[in-house]
Amino acid sequence: MRALRPPPGELRTTLALEGVGRRYGPRGPWVLRDVELAVPAGALLRIVGTNGTGKSTLLRIVAGIDRPTAGRVRGRPRTAYVPERFPAELPFTAVGYLIHLGRVHGLRGRPAAHAAARWLERFGAAGHAHTPLAELSKGTSQKVAVAQALLADPELLVLDEAWTGLDQRARAELDRAVAERVADGGAVVFVDHDPRRLAGAADAVYRVHGTGLAPRDPDGPLAADGPDGPDGPSAAGRRVRIEAVRPPGAAPSDGLPGAPEVAGVPDGGTALTVPAAYSDALLRALLTAHPPWHIRAVTEPPAPEGPPAPEGPPAPDGPAAPAGRAPHSPEPEDRP
Repeated sequence: MRALRPPPGELRTTLALEGVGRRYGPRGPWVLRDVELAVPAGALLRIVGTNGTGKSTLLRIVAGIDRPTAGRVRGRPRTAYVPERFPAELPFTAVGYLIHLGRVHGLRGRPAAHAAARWLERFGAAGHAHTPLAELSKGTSQKVAVAQALLADPELLVLDEAWTGLDQRARAELDRAVAERVADGGAVVFVDHDPRRLAGAADAVYRVHGTGLAPRDPDGPLAADGPDGPDGPSAAGRRVRIEAVRPPGAAPSDGLPGAPEVAGVPDGGTALTVPAAYSDALLRALLTAHPPWHIRAVTEPPAPEGPPAPEGPPAPDGPAAPAGRAPHSPEPEDRP
């Protein structure tokens, strides 16, 4: 069986869009119209749709960067936003910019500096702390953009293609950071062109179509919104299985990070399987419970086997590629 967090409708709503519409200019065409969206605390919401349908406009309204032409936004939690494009021409070094943003978010000097250093380290950008933003590579600039959003533990995190430009290590770190925000009760709303991003972890999926927004099955297949993601199924589709023993009096497995699939194992243990992005948050939740769970093993379950591919003639320009091999995508360069 699958132990789920309470569905979004049963969680405290941190922000809601009510009849929201947006157009540019008094006579411009509507980009969005009559949009209804509830963003509960502790929920992960994915927005999908083809390019140019208004996903970024919707995220800017959710983040409070843009105001709707019609309707209203109810509620305004502490919000952080990672835009699709980061303004790297700002007159700061990487760490100076993060400390400045930390103060904007209410952190004092020393806590702001500590948070800036911690997030630069987590995303592998500590070596560029004193580099001016204008001299950073695109990949390092994106690491700074993501770090500034995570500095002050926002109640609402809005990510617009935030993984784009990051190297594989930083993409995995952002996956973990999202899982941590949700596990700590924050809400995350994100767009990413790779349908495998945080696969199976979203509490709700919404598709922007025409000028409206419609719910989708969060467990159903998602078509890519753009080019295939660079991670490949081995990265975004990985799952982790944690075997643990729940001590008497420990909280039940319902509501744990990553909505784990729960199964019994011999000797009274429990196996909890989650997307890899949620494994760290789940382990922390188990180990810090009162009383804590006893962890027996952490493994990766084998991927389910799909149906065999039909045989066919080789491609006219040469032999067919070996079955199951995905095309290689190079890592983003991390050079100016």
